[in-house]
Amino acid sequence: MNHRSMTRITALSLAAVAALSAGCADMSERQKGTAVGAGVGAAAGAVLSSATGGKAGTGAVVGGALGAVAGNLWSKRQEERRVAMEQATRGTGVEVSRTADNQLKLNVPSDVSFDVNSAAIKPQMRTVLDRFADSLRGDPNARVEIVGHTDSTGPDSVNNPLSLDRAQSVRDYLAARGVPPSHVHTEGRGEHQPIADNSTESGRAKNRRVEIYLREPGQG
Repeated sequence: MNHRSMTRITALSLAAVAALSAGCADMSERQKGTAVGAGVGAAAGAVLSSATGGKAGTGAVVGGALGAVAGNLWSKRQEERRVAMEQATRGTGVEVSRTADNQLKLNVPSDVSFDVNSAAIKPQMRTVLDRFADSLRGDPNARVEIVGHTDSTGPDSVNNPLSLDRAQSVRDYLAARGVPPSHVHTEGRGEHQPIADNSTESGRAKNRRVEIYLREPGQG
């Protein structure tokens, strides 16, 4: 298939995604997540099939099926969690948001989470984690990712394991409050994903953080 045909297929597939998104007004949140996921998957499948010499229609069907499974939901429960966590963290410096891929994100700065060179959870963070754990009760589909970060002070040999230890401390705290460890993934990224300038103290303070993501995978 030539480049012009591939471009046309891609444009049509992406147009289908836009149409699905626009037509979601009367759908449930579960249906919205599945439909849009299917559209994105169809676009990817069409391009993949064309690039490998297959039939674009077949690739779109396969891609659509994969997209429907892969999409995250933003359900009524997720919105209730967002509101509850905003209330629970008001005035603490913790940032609560909804990501572009429908995850609930908590960005927990160092002055709330951990002391310098420590993986022991501060009392201020325990209150936040208690409320977060409460919101997960009765939801076997919820999945959590915890990512630890440091500033650029110190070598990777210190920062990388410290950032992972902090993420695992959060996981262990949640596990003690009923969150299944098998539903929690942890990562430590050291200094490698800064969100501020490491040359200033205020910037380094922002970079020393823990990010907690909560998602509800679409079930198709």
